[in-house]
Amino acid sequence: MQAEYSANDVAAARSLQVYTYLYTSMATFWIYDYACSLHQEWSFLLWSRWSKVKGLYVVARYVPFLLLAGHLYMNFVPNENSDKCQLLNNICSCFSLISVFCSECFFVFRTYALWNNNKIVLATMITTFLAVVVASITFAFATTATAPWTTSAIPGITGCYQSSAVVQLFIPFLLLIGLGFGLMSLTLIRAIQSWRSTNSRLYAVLVKHNIFYYACGLFFSAVNVLTLLLFHYGYQAMFQDFQFIVLAILATRMHLHLWQTDRHAHRSSALVFIPLSDVSSAGSPT
Repeated sequence: MQAEYSANDVAAARSLQVYTYLYTSMATFWIYDYACSLHQEWSFLLWSRWSKVKGLYVVARYVPFLLLAGHLYMNFVPNENSDKCQLLNNICSCFSLISVFCSECFFVFRTYALWNNNKIVLATMITTFLAVVVASITFAFATTATAPWTTSAIPGITGCYQSSAVVQLFIPFLLLIGLGFGLMSLTLIRAIQSWRSTNSRLYAVLVKHNIFYYACGLFFSAVNVLTLLLFHYGYQAMFQDFQFIVLAILATRMHLHLWQTDRHAHRSSALVFIPLSDVSSAGSPT
């Protein structure tokens, strides 16, 4: 005799399936991107000098592997223990925060370089950035800790989801929107101030990268706010790590491009009007 399930059970099961498909697609896309940029990446890792930015690159590039592995384990391995679901989610959340922290740090340093290493600008950005990070961590863990985790009532459907709505999680994404607007404004102000006096290819690359990165961050943050407010079950969280993965790809890919542009500028003896040594981590082969 076939068991009958409620509409809520069916909706939750479908959300878990979509959630699993999305993370499988993200893992495939991440591995594909890694394979496509493998030659450039190893050239950068071998020939560029070590700096804080290179350290950020390594963390931003490889932490998503751990993030995706944790979510795929949680989505595919049968699990009926809600405490284990909570533990796995907390671990994955830590990886997510590390990933987005490193990605955003890239562009804090880039904006600092655009402002000619202005200490006031740096202090303002760091203070705001740390405030956003601390507030986001507080909201994220305080909210998810009080929402119970459960599994699908339908046999064969693996994965966990939070049975009650956690709409308060949209607050960290609102904070990211505010941070993105602030950094984008600093980039645009500097670009307007210097567009006539600066004729450097590196400068143009920095401005274009910054604007595109911030635009993507603002778009995905807005999508996550709407998803958290409008959807339920596993649908609520399906784009959160997607945003962090895309931002990590953009940050690392853009850094490789900047490094290659900087190497070409050095070889061509081109004049560079802004201090980019720390940002690009350029170094000539020995």
